[in-house]
Amino acid sequence: MNLIGQFGVGFYSVFLVADKVTVISKHNDDKQHIWESTANDSFTVVEDPRGNTLGRGTQIVLHMKEDQEDYLNTDTLRNIIRRYSEFINYPIYLWTTKEVEKEVEEPEEPKEEAEKSDDEKVKVEDEEEEKKEKKKTKTVKETVSEWQLINETKPIWTRPAKEITSEEYVAFYKSISRDNNEPLKYIHFLGEGEVDFKAILYIPSKAPENLFDPKKDTKNTALKLYVRRVFITDSMDDLMPKYLLFLKGVVDSDDLPLNVSREVFQQNKSLEVIKKKLVRKAIALFQSMAEDSSEEGKKKWDEFYREYATTLKWGVIEDRLNRTRLSKLLRFQSSKSKDTLASFEDYVSRMKEGQKEIYWLAGDSREALEKSPLVEKIVKRGYEVLYLTDPIDEYTMSALEKYDGKHKLTHVGREGVKLPEDKEDEKEAQEKFKPLTEFLAKHLTGKIEKAVVSTRLTKTPCALVAGSYGYSAHQEKIVRAQALGTDKNLSYMKARRIMEVNHRHPLVVELLNRYNVDAEDQTVKDTADLLYETAALHSGFSLDDPASFAERVQRMMKLSLNIDPNAVADEEEEPTKEKSKSKDDSKSDAGEKADAVKEEL
Repeated sequence: MNLIGQFGVGFYSVFLVADKVTVISKHNDDKQHIWESTANDSFTVVEDPRGNTLGRGTQIVLHMKEDQEDYLNTDTLRNIIRRYSEFINYPIYLWTTKEVEKEVEEPEEPKEEAEKSDDEKVKVEDEEEEKKEKKKTKTVKETVSEWQLINETKPIWTRPAKEITSEEYVAFYKSISRDNNEPLKYIHFLGEGEVDFKAILYIPSKAPENLFDPKKDTKNTALKLYVRRVFITDSMDDLMPKYLLFLKGVVDSDDLPLNVSREVFQQNKSLEVIKKKLVRKAIALFQSMAEDSSEEGKKKWDEFYREYATTLKWGVIEDRLNRTRLSKLLRFQSSKSKDTLASFEDYVSRMKEGQKEIYWLAGDSREALEKSPLVEKIVKRGYEVLYLTDPIDEYTMSALEKYDGKHKLTHVGREGVKLPEDKEDEKEAQEKFKPLTEFLAKHLTGKIEKAVVSTRLTKTPCALVAGSYGYSAHQEKIVRAQALGTDKNLSYMKARRIMEVNHRHPLVVELLNRYNVDAEDQTVKDTADLLYETAALHSGFSLDDPASFAERVQRMMKLSLNIDPNAVADEEEEPTKEKSKSKDDSKSDAGEKADAVKEEL
């Protein structure tokens, strides 16, 4: 006989902690019976010889195993009830014992009294009356046992949202999250369709410190799942995507199975339906915050974006289905808005006539990006450039590719950037500077893929841009900063750098002239190396050999000061080693010198 099939996994699990289970039950129209089993292949059911002791209902008695007596501890039972059955409809009472302080009167010691006159007796009686009013008391501890209601918190999500006050929502959030701060925003909704469920989602005022920690247990979602108000789990990573793990709240459904294993539950198709609706409602909550134009609304949105901007960008990378909706929530620094962040919608509204692309550049800081040679011409012609300073920004843009399916996101740090006013090509300049670009490509083999005449530079002699599939300057820094980011891993991607030269800059023009005169001129080679290294620094790349760069700068400084480029600093003379002499030797030397002087005289 299979007891699990007879009574279900939930009931049979009592034998994990008990050697024997006794169930005493009384139906209203039947006699009282006793069911008993010791977890073997059989059980017994007999009429209770004691008669009707319950009146009506059921009593379950667990005969605990010796190593499971911790479950007899009041605190252990209280924690289990509050975790798994805090919100069920039926009240759960626990027999508790506690000590309370109580005020009691101190007993008076009897006193022998002599015979007194009538006046004295009256006086004594008055004094005794006063003493009765001022009797001495003391505090004693008394043990009290009582039934304590454990599941006091009511499931507010079962009530209509219009009947719940904001104070109740905040109090409920603090009770389930153990967070003393109020949430930034919350949403209470009913999901209907294939699966019906109720849910409340909260946005904490502060992001968890370990939200992006790879060692963090991502299964701890802080989103509690209930089935018919019975707690199931808060450790299911399938209930929310990783980028929304900061949300807290509850989800309760009557359509999900209750007594199944977690593995079977995770494969339930209804869970995927719930997940999709939860994600959509969460994004809708973010959108409502972004669209709130009130002063308080703007303040809350700023706080939210400061805490969770990275998670939204993470969502754009991971969540393909909601990528477009999430992209409308992103904000960036811009060349046309110094004090406020700009959305893609703001950028599109400020586009120049004929502009179809959104220009952006990633780097360490706004100040560095504003001085980058890669944005010189774009900003000068009145086009807006988005400045991306978050390490995840560049990966977000690569995943997005286009905004709203219309406007291409163009990285101005890569090759092929052309403005609408640019000519299709500048054949005359390309032909004129072809010897120089070919020389640079050959001389800098292994450092750049090719050298071309630039159409984007105005003030700077040259710049480095990334190829279509190579690392950009900012990506190189990110990879280098990683624990496994070695030069070996970067070597192939470095070769994708492209050197753009400004054919209008006098330095580039003079370099071409000198190369045409003498292709083997050492100054030309040094200048080419120096141009590459300064372009790398100016464009945000790191140098492969800083020592050689320093030597070339020093050589150029010597030439400008008419100093031999091969001249080196004078070597410091080593101090001579003198033999130590004794005092007697010193005196004899002095005497010999004195005799020699006398002979001369």
